[in-house]
Amino acid sequence: MGIPVMIPPLALPGELAVPEAARGMVIFAHGSGSSRFSVRNQAVAAHLRAKGLGTLLIDLLTAAEDEQPDYRFDIELLASRLVQATVWVQEYPLSRQLPIGYFGASTGAAAALRAAAEPDNPAYAVVSRGGRPELAASTLGLVRAPTLLVVGSQDGTVLGYNKRALRQLNPQSRLQVIEGATHLFEEPGALEAVARMAGGWFVDHLPG
Repeated sequence: MGIPVMIPPLALPGELAVPEAARGMVIFAHGSGSSRFSVRNQAVAAHLRAKGLGTLLIDLLTAAEDEQPDYRFDIELLASRLVQATVWVQEYPLSRQLPIGYFGASTGAAAALRAAAEPDNPAYAVVSRGGRPELAASTLGLVRAPTLLVVGSQDGTVLGYNKRALRQLNPQSRLQVIEGATHLFEEPGALEAVARMAGGWFVDHLPG
């Protein structure tokens, strides 16, 4: 578990955890209808911390905004909030020297990819879990960070989105399909596989 933090300028709530001698920081962007308390993202974050990576789980919308469906699918807005969180991480004493990666789920993955497409974005790697990259399709070709797309084999529509997105991303990017898994990776061992893949991707691609 981490410490509660508030990300300016809107005091967005987050949970920060930085292991001793951390080798990097991963900022999480959850999907529509979820929050920083997402059991799945919390489980992945715990695995990453065991690999020596710091984590920031953050709500990218205010409580009032999150009640409005239009905000949940406003990828430009979500990406801008993720950029604000990234700036905060770079300035916060416990994390300011650490290389940054993004982990996004569902619509949060689209926000992570849109943020990573910004010209000066510092993210070294992106991992998408059951992501909706087609919501950031117009900027996928601008993403420089190696991106890992993880999708369940039984998540047919989303798998199709990710196959098409892979063709637009940089050549270092990869698609990993977890056999038998559905969109929420609720099947035995599925989420653990996501965590292992994400941990390996960040360890391989974050410098230091």
